[in-house]
Amino acid sequence: MEHSILSHVDLSQRLKRKEYDQILAERQQEFLALRLRLGGQVGGKLGPPLLILFEGWDAAGKGGCIRRLTAPLDPRHFSVFQYQAPNDREKRHHFLWRFWPAVPGRGGMCIFDRTWYGRVLVERVEGFASVPDWRRAYEEIRHWESLLVSDGMILIKFFLHISSKEQKKRFESRAEDPLRQWKLTDEDWRNRKKRREYEEAIQEMVEKTDTVLSPWTMVAAEQKRFARIKVLETVIQSVEAALG
Repeated sequence: MEHSILSHVDLSQRLKRKEYDQILAERQQEFLALRLRLGGQVGGKLGPPLLILFEGWDAAGKGGCIRRLTAPLDPRHFSVFQYQAPNDREKRHHFLWRFWPAVPGRGGMCIFDRTWYGRVLVERVEGFASVPDWRRAYEEIRHWESLLVSDGMILIKFFLHISSKEQKKRFESRAEDPLRQWKLTDEDWRNRKKRREYEEAIQEMVEKTDTVLSPWTMVAAEQKRFARIKVLETVIQSVEAALG
């Protein structure tokens, strides 16, 4: 894996606290203004729908990034959906079926914490999907995303990358904190033992689904401050480009 996509993510990137605080406040105000334009609260015209996808290692900081991104917004102006293992009813349908009701319409904004990429990550590695099913999923996902983007969707895909050492440190920190222990499960520890298999799955996922219409943004999340600003700035740039 020496030449893998993950190995090219510079995990040494850092922001000092003072610099972070200043940039965070500025970017949050910039995003608030853009969100109001998208929703028609400013300008009076609905903009394109905004859908932001978060994938990443356990404890990579997805929740923290989402909180900083949405902090300046009115809670009525966005939705966050967290996807875990499909239930019995969802298993009776195509794997993309359960995501469709939450896809935002024009002027709307949704964030998915975990996504349809579970089919080619956890379902692949843990054997919950057959080999033919997860192999076929790459083309299905590319087609699905191209339909959304071609219809005007602003689709932004993040993968938050941290080292195995940093992940272990964050797991242990959660285990010692009574108010955060709920965020750590036996499954999280089991998944750590399959890191190599997950690295291979991530590599193939990015190779096969990083397209011109829906590219991946690989986020160096070894330092949470850096990752949060990277996410905010990427979203701002994408929305500005869509609004022209």
